[in-house]
Amino acid sequence: MTVMRNLKATGLAALAAGAMLAVAACTPSVPGATASSGSAPSPESGSASITASASPTASPGTSATVGKIVEGFPAKLLPLIPGATVISSSFDKAATPATAALVASIPSPAAAVVDFYSQHLQAQGFKAVPGDAVGAVASKDFVRNETETVNVAVVEAAGVATFTIGANVAAESAK
Repeated sequence: MTVMRNLKATGLAALAAGAMLAVAACTPSVPGATASSGSAPSPESGSASITASASPTASPGTSATVGKIVEGFPAKLLPLIPGATVISSSFDKAATPATAALVASIPSPAAAVVDFYSQHLQAQGFKAVPGDAVGAVASKDFVRNETETVNVAVVEAAGVATFTIGANVAAESAK
């Protein structure tokens, strides 16, 4: 029972992290601008408006979206595993190295997700780093050319694997 609670909490934490990534990446890039991200009930007042200020590190080449693959995402480098549903994605082609992130879920075991991306990344010249988990979360790191990195982290609960992929790669690799 404790293991299930821990997995559930870890899964919720992964989803929350993905949502925070999407919200942070979707803020306006104009300094001082704000974006309303919706409202949520508050025990004190009954409702509250959440406003996020622009990120001081956002660059014009950064894009993010919820529920689909963002335009320009390096799908050849990081394809969506067949049968998965996108939760959020982001891509910053202006950063050096370029950064890409994908959060998705699939009704599949965590091991199947890790295997899919391990095979795909190794076919592209990435080498797996020793280690297969961080605590109770399946997590696999990959390195290519000593400067490009990819991490695949997967939480499985109730037969659904929710995974996050983060990549820092050379701009020419992110096409």
